[in-house]
Amino acid sequence: MSEAASRETAIELAERFPDVADYCRLRALTGLSVKSAEAARRGLARTSYGVSLLQDGAVVGMGRIVGDDGCFYFVVDIAVVPELQGRGLGKRIMDALDAWLRANAPVTAHVSLFADGDAKHLYAKYGFAQSDKSVGMFYRV
Repeated sequence: MSEAASRETAIELAERFPDVADYCRLRALTGLSVKSAEAARRGLARTSYGVSLLQDGAVVGMGRIVGDDGCFYFVVDIAVVPELQGRGLGKRIMDALDAWLRANAPVTAHVSLFADGDAKHLYAKYGFAQSDKSVGMFYRV
């Protein structure tokens, strides 16, 4: 087995989101917007479902679902450390999040996300499509 394949098999998916330090570290490493420790602490506590990718106990990837647990769900924080990107790990995260949503979200629930760059191609495999009726909008406090 190649060294890369050996590393790949050593990565475990755990059904838990990372702690505040790992969350902030992963966001910074992967180019996601920086969040303060206080914001992370408050936000992580309101996670509906989350997963972490672990390599030798270290968190190397994550993904979460947030929302009201009934009408609206938002897929957020899909991140894999740069040196492990391009190996299907984002798909592993999305497989877990999608399975949880299909098992737990009511059939009338609205599930959404913001896709950065080419990530839209991964999300399309799970049924996400750009809306013809809505425009994603946001603001920062």
